[in-house]
This record gives sequence, structure tokens and C-alpha cells, in this order.
Amino acid sequence: MRRKLLLTTLLLLTYTVVIAQQRLPQVSIETYSGRPITSKDTYVLARMDYTDENGNTVSYDSLWIRGRGNSTWGLAKKPYKLKFNKKQKLLGKGYANAKKWTLMANYVDKTLIRNALTSLMGERAGLKFNPAAKFIDLTFNGDYVGNYQISDHVEVRAHRVNITEQDLPLTESSDITGGYLLEADGFSDFHTTSYWSGELQETLPPDGFYTSKASVPVRIHYPDSEDLDKQQTNYIRDYVKQFETKLYSSSFNDSEDGYRPLVDSTSLVNWYLCTEMSGNVDGFFSTYFYKDQSDPKLYWGPLWDYDIAYNNDNRTDRLGTSDTSRQLMKDAGYGQMRLWIGRMWRDPWFARLVNRRYRELIDDGMEQYLNQQIDSLTALLESSVERNYERWGINRRVLRERVLYNTYDEYIDNLRQYIHVHLDFLKDAFAKLLPDTPDTPEDPDATTPDFTPDANRYYTISNAGTATCAEPDAFTDNIVGNARQETSMTQQWHITTLQNGYQFIVNRATGRALNDPTPGDPGTEMAVGTQLNTADADSTDTRQQWDIVGQADSRYNLVNHYTGHAGNLSGGGRNDGTPVVSYTSDERNASSNNRLWLLQDAGDAVPSAISLPQTADTDYALAYNTDTERLHFGTDDPAVLVFSVSVYDGRGRLRRSFKAADGTTLSDLPKGLYLISWTAQGRQHTVKLMK
Repeated sequence: MRRKLLLTTLLLLTYTVVIAQQRLPQVSIETYSGRPITSKDTYVLARMDYTDENGNTVSYDSLWIRGRGNSTWGLAKKPYKLKFNKKQKLLGKGYANAKKWTLMANYVDKTLIRNALTSLMGERAGLKFNPAAKFIDLTFNGDYVGNYQISDHVEVRAHRVNITEQDLPLTESSDITGGYLLEADGFSDFHTTSYWSGELQETLPPDGFYTSKASVPVRIHYPDSEDLDKQQTNYIRDYVKQFETKLYSSSFNDSEDGYRPLVDSTSLVNWYLCTEMSGNVDGFFSTYFYKDQSDPKLYWGPLWDYDIAYNNDNRTDRLGTSDTSRQLMKDAGYGQMRLWIGRMWRDPWFARLVNRRYRELIDDGMEQYLNQQIDSLTALLESSVERNYERWGINRRVLRERVLYNTYDEYIDNLRQYIHVHLDFLKDAFAKLLPDTPDTPEDPDATTPDFTPDANRYYTISNAGTATCAEPDAFTDNIVGNARQETSMTQQWHITTLQNGYQFIVNRATGRALNDPTPGDPGTEMAVGTQLNTADADSTDTRQQWDIVGQADSRYNLVNHYTGHAGNLSGGGRNDGTPVVSYTSDERNASSNNRLWLLQDAGDAVPSAISLPQTADTDYALAYNTDTERLHFGTDDPAVLVFSVSVYDGRGRLRRSFKAADGTTLSDLPKGLYLISWTAQGRQHTVKLMK
């Protein structure tokens, strides 16, 4: 009997210990004088008591608190940022020693665990830096305000994004190759060069930029904006430009000349798969990536802001539905980073990498692991959930929740079901994107360019022997050699690299493309000596595609894709009007000055946009960049751009709203007619745009 009683007592003690371990830390924050938190910018002085799971309390007499978040800041249960006067190991051993911490409300996520679960997913997938997830019960100025999650502030620091910290301030010997913490920030929450001028520009360098190809809005989080030097901004902007240029080059899928040497494939594929597995439609709208010092690669992560993931967003997405269970985020998601990923999917290497890594994660039990973590997290929150929803209500929509239930368990079941269906869908969806044959190039007749033009510049094409410039004759469109005239736009050409590696050469003055009109089919019997001309621009016409072949001393041959002939200055004549003809390519290409050309920057930049019609009473202009599909306003006085702008499609549906000073991109919208509408100084303006 005594033995049985002892055993019962031990069992009760064991049960008591388990329950005690499940108790969440209790945090109480009181602002001095009871001041409310009303701003995301202004900190308020406060004190805090942190009582851990075992009942031990640590008091912080002086810290600062302010609001945080974008759409979530306007909700009733608000997220906050904490800043201590000195670094604190707030969460103990194994976590960061830092001044800044976040208090995440998880208000729009009725399970409360989507952010934590995604962080655990990232850890399982092998991402280096995954935000902390410590759940607490929070009391603020004497009122219980619910279940919160203490998490890391995304910054460069040990146990956060642990890369090299740069010198502060910079010296002449400072290594500015890293580290940099960047975000593809869909909110464009940064300032660029155009926002600042004069002396202010020298003291406040831009802390963000737009990429030239896909118009990705990139915010520089580290170095901090107050510490950021102009040369650091220029370095990382140019580095990302180098990566993107390679990504969009004709040789982008080459293992050496393409983008691959500039990306860390492990972090890239793990980050991408976590974005797809979680079904986060904003995963490409807000994406962190970074570059370390003396390291040529860009790395992806950490994962952040996943409370609307896992089918918790009722917006109609790019595919016309709000159900993401059987969708790829590369197709349905928002944000310009999606364009980079779409380009990578055209590389067979990337397609195989994604499929191989996904099979590894699934075979290693990713679904079982996520379900186990859901079990652990819901058990941990059991004592807090009921109290939280007594305070906030469990069946009310507060933002864009896709489903509403009356019980917490129903939300958890919905999360599990989504994971099961979605992970199964991804297996087949990824497999369908594999190339049919491993080594078949996209174009069997493609070439590797010897000359890589700057698409933002015009070039002159001058003969190596005579220095005369190739240009279309004013009356016939035939190409002739004339003495160089610095201001002649007919001697200036816009050169762009096509997908197959050939160059498309368009005259600045006429908008017509360089063309080889030699009659007949290509072959050894094809006639030579036909004068080159310009034709209506058509980049798919191989007569308008040119291989610019490098020779010694930065001289080039212009070899036509269709005919295989080289552009030749007839007889090497120096007189104006000397014909430029189509001539047989052979070993003399390397030595004959008649066939050798110099390509030189003409000194003018290609206009970055086309201006759209405006009314006479405006002191700004609306412009649309046809290459990057960026819509923005230009003005000499940025202070006038204080109005909001709406973009409607041809059916009158609102597709985009943005601040005039920020601009926006239309690259994620389908082709068609759009109406751009805004009201300024009491007058409404509407402009039609055909995309």
C-alpha cells in the first residue's frame, strides 16, 4: 500500500512538473506616466518585468518601446519594437545579445504559430539564420493584451544575420565588400538619389535603389542608414546590378558566365522552397538577402513575416483565386523578386536543383516534422490561447483571414490540412517544370556574345581603318560610312542582347534596325556585296540579329545571324557615302580593317522612360519605363508629389494604388489597357496606358 501511494505521489509530481514547463513567460511593460504607444517612429520610455517559465523575474528599469509593422500597425492588437539602453540576452543562452527585439502580435493568424512554424521549417531546411520564437503573455500598462511572440530584430549580429560588420566609420583601408543586409522591399521604404539634392545628398546617402532589369526595390538594412556611406551604397548597388545583368544575359544559364557564380545555391534553394512550402503570397514582396565580406555570393534569408502564409490571405491573387493550396508562389505571389525566380526557372540547373532538394526534404520527413512542431507549439500555448481569445475574439476577421472558425482547434486542423495538400501538390508541380532533356539548349543556334552592351547607352559604330561611322542614308535607308559628327543621332545605335546571345541594333534617329537584305538562302553560294540597310525593327528576324565578334585591340566584326556575312566597308573608302556591304566571313575577319569596327559610347544615355500625355497645368510628368515596366512621376520639385495614384484595368477594377513620390511597377500585371488616375490641386487627371 505504501509503495502504491509512493508511486501515485511520484506520478503527480511528474505531472506537476510537465504543467509547470508549459507555462509561458509573463511580461509586464509599463510606460512612464502611462503614455500610450501611438507611433512607429517615436520611442516611449518604459520599464519591464520578465518572469520566466520557472517564476524567476528580471526587471528592466529603462527601455524604449514603439510601434512596428506595416498593415498590422493599424490593427487593434498592435506589434511593438523594444530597444534597451544596452545589449541584453533577453532570451538567454543560444540567442542574440542585442538592444533591439520585436514583439509580434500574430493578430491576423488565428493559430498564432505561423511565424514560429516557418522559422522551424527554415531551421529544418538548413537555412543559417532563423528568427527566435519565444511566446509570452503580455500585460501593458496594467491591462492584459494577449499572447505575443518575442522575436529577433532582423539585423547583422551574432545569432541573427551573423556576417561581417563593417568599419564604423569607414577608413581608407576599410573593406566595403561586405557585409550587407538587403531586402527586396515591396513597400519601397527607402529613399533614393532622386529624393535628395545638394548638400543634404552628401550627408544622407540613399539607403535603397531599384534594379535596372526587373525594377526590384532593394532596401539596404545594414549598414544602417545613419552609418551608410555613399561608396557603400554604390558598391552594393553595382554588385546587385552585376548579378541581375548576368541573370538576364543570353548566357544566364552558363555555369561560369551566368548568374550561378554569384549566388549561394544552398541558401537560395532552401529559402525558395520554404516560401513555396508555406504558400506565402508575400514571400517575394518582402525578401531578405545578404552579402558577406570578401565573398562573391549573394545569400538568401532569413525568413520573415509569414502570418498570412499557409492560405491565410483572402486577396484574389495573380491567378484569380485566393486558394493557394494548389498554386506555385512563383506564379501567384506578389513582388518583384518573383521575376528573378521566374528567370531562374528557365535555367535547367535551377529546375533540377529545386526538384532534387525538395525530394530530399520530403523524404527526410518534412511533413511529419511540421506536424510534430504544430503539436509542440499548440501544447505550449494551451494555457494562453483561451485567455488571448477572450480578449480579442476568435471568429472575427481583422485583416484578410481566408477562413473563420469558432474554435482554435479548427484553425489548427485547417493549417495541417493545407500543409498536407500543398506539399503533395508541389511534388508534381515542380516535376512538371523539369526540362525534357538535360542538356538541350533553349536555342540550338544560340551564340555566346563577345560584346556586352550597356542597354542604357547609345553607341557609334566606326570603321577601324577610316574612323567613318556607319549610319543609314537619309533617302534610301542603306547603310553608308560618313565622317563622324558628334551630334548626329543617325550615327548612334541602341544595342541590346537578345535571349539567344545575338545583338539587336536599332538606330537612334529612325528607330529602325540594322538589317542584312542579301537575297537567297544561307550557304556558300549566297551572293556577297549587298548593301546593308535598316528595316522596321523586329528582334525575331534573324536578318536583324548580329553576332558582335571580338578581335584584337577591342575591334569587332558584325556578323549577321541569317546570312553569316560580315559587315564590310566597301573598298575601305574614306569618302562620305561609302557603302557598308554584306561580305563573306572567313579568316580575314581578324585582320581586314574593312570588316573591323569600333563600338564606342556615344555620350548620351538612353531615355529610361516614355512620357505619357499630361495636361498643361501640371509641373510634373508621368513616365512609364517599357523595359522595367516601372511607372513613376518626374519633377524638379518633389514636394508636389504628395498625392495618391490609382491604376485601373480596362474593366474598371482597381489593380494598384501608390504614392506619387514612390512610383510603382506594372510588371506583375497582364498586358492590356490601364487607366492611371489621380487628383492633384483639386483637379482629377486620367491617363490611358497600353501595356
